[in-house]
Amino acid sequence: MTKTHLGKSIAQLSVLIQSGSLDPVALAEETLDAIRTYRDQAIFTQLLERRAKEEAAASSKRLREGRSRGLLDGIPVAWKDLFAIAGLPTTAGSIVLADAAPAQDDADVVRALQAAGMVAVGRVNMSEFAFSGIGLNPHYGTPLNPLATDVPRIPGGSSSGSAVAVAAGLVPVAIGTDTGGSVRIPSAFNGLVGYKASHGRYSMAGVFPLSTSLDSLGPLCRSVQDAIWVDAAMRGRFVPEVERAEVAGLSIVVPTNIVMDDAQDAVLAAFEATLARLSAAGVKIRRVAFPAFERLFELMAEYGPLVTAEAFVLHHRRLAGPEADSMDRRVVARTRLGEKTTLVGYLETLKVREQLIKEVAATLGPNEFVAYPTVAHVAPALGPLEADDELFVKINGRTLRNTAIGNFLDWCGVSLPCGAGEAGMPAGFLLSAPKNHDERLLGAALALEEAITNVDCPRMH
Repeated sequence: MTKTHLGKSIAQLSVLIQSGSLDPVALAEETLDAIRTYRDQAIFTQLLERRAKEEAAASSKRLREGRSRGLLDGIPVAWKDLFAIAGLPTTAGSIVLADAAPAQDDADVVRALQAAGMVAVGRVNMSEFAFSGIGLNPHYGTPLNPLATDVPRIPGGSSSGSAVAVAAGLVPVAIGTDTGGSVRIPSAFNGLVGYKASHGRYSMAGVFPLSTSLDSLGPLCRSVQDAIWVDAAMRGRFVPEVERAEVAGLSIVVPTNIVMDDAQDAVLAAFEATLARLSAAGVKIRRVAFPAFERLFELMAEYGPLVTAEAFVLHHRRLAGPEADSMDRRVVARTRLGEKTTLVGYLETLKVREQLIKEVAATLGPNEFVAYPTVAHVAPALGPLEADDELFVKINGRTLRNTAIGNFLDWCGVSLPCGAGEAGMPAGFLLSAPKNHDERLLGAALALEEAITNVDCPRMH
């Protein structure tokens, strides 16, 4: 893209499009050209060139005729490679599905954003079958974190290409999935806003699953406002239902256990500095231990993680056949661990999970949110993780730890950039709320965004 439009938010592009200063066709062509010529060709797995041009032309015609579909009309969007696109196989970051039958229809959320006038420009890379918080992909290449200035660093996963496509300025928004942190982790590592909606907020029809109990969706973008607009459109709403919160009435609960363990000093410093800014703005801060955090990790240790058990059910035939030889060895090893979870252990996990969800929700007041670092470290170097599977397992677990709490407890969450950590890499501030409190969460994030991000947050421009 030209410098005029590189790295702009949805809101910035929408002003230009709606005013007639920018034609959606020109924007689509610039976007496609930028993707084709970008130095990192591992970000996109497929360009939707014909579709993008057709959708952009239709948007341009509507705008000329005064029939705009709203603020998202003509805005480019990229889709993680597990959303069904009509006429194409859904490969989910794997070569074993490359010859799968083409999808008959778009996924429901793809259709919803098309109905809002958005222009689908391509599919983006991901961890194979969405089963890693690191973002490595041995089949299609690993998208590199565009903010790294010293050594190649990981993008975060599993929505790796989604994050890098936005951070590199190629698209203003990409849609990802989040089962254990796969929207919020790459958003934190790439200096973006990442919104994980409540489980069940959007239709999952046409979305390749990982864990039916935990899977959720959300946008990776440049501002909370952008996320709010996309969220509304993904649910078929013409306008959002979010109200900006009053800062003075908000309270943040900071856990004193688990989430700060093994955290990098600079990440903790960025988080504490953010709390200080929020306190100065009138937000109440209280710190408390959450016994449920220990209990949920004890549950995982005893019976195995819920996500691993459900992933094994999904892939057990694949793992027992020749396809396993063509899969990422790290994904195969992790998925096979799910075989150890017994039916008793699985059902017990679901039962205790419901108890912990209710227990934690009851400890939070009507205007309270939970906040802690999205990830306890910044994006680590890529090389050592590719070379050492034992290190990969260790860092993958540590990367997923904080965000996975929210999935297990059925929270919605927004990760916002809050400063810099090691090597100038971005750190993330994770604001969470109980399930189905999405409007309240987004209203609070909108009100607090300036105080949280009003520092020298590393971002591509």
